[in-house]
Amino acid sequence: MAEPLAGSPHPSLQWLSQFNAQGSAVALTPEQVRSLSPVALAYIGDAVYELFVRGLFLLPPKRIQAFHQQVVNQVRAEQQAQQVQQLLPLLTETEQDLLRRGRNASSRGPRRIDSQIYQQSTGFEALVGYLYLTDPTRLGELLNALNFDPPQPPS
Repeated sequence: MAEPLAGSPHPSLQWLSQFNAQGSAVALTPEQVRSLSPVALAYIGDAVYELFVRGLFLLPPKRIQAFHQQVVNQVRAEQQAQQVQQLLPLLTETEQDLLRRGRNASSRGPRRIDSQIYQQSTGFEALVGYLYLTDPTRLGELLNALNFDPPQPPS
């Protein structure tokens, strides 16, 4: 099992614990969560991760186009695949299995993206979706551990 990560959560994570503590509109039973496909988990994970990144880059204030481009650069499949590599040493066996299931459930994806990168990205989103629904504290720990350096240009 992974050790808890040190440090206080980034302010953009505070909404996560408060939202779930107050009773999320997505209050599912463990059985319901287990019945969701990895693609459905990736669907919710994509939204949660984008909201997290939007909160991360909200300050300092900037033009909306610059804000949007900064966020888009972080939520691209290529950047998410790099995030997977950062998180791998921190993941429990269960989390690694979920990542694998999400990766294997992924289809080909857009032509501009290598299929392996797209699959890693889908696995990342499935993990985010699963943890959002089951363990938001752990999700906060993992998102807090990510390094948000400027993304590398696509090759």
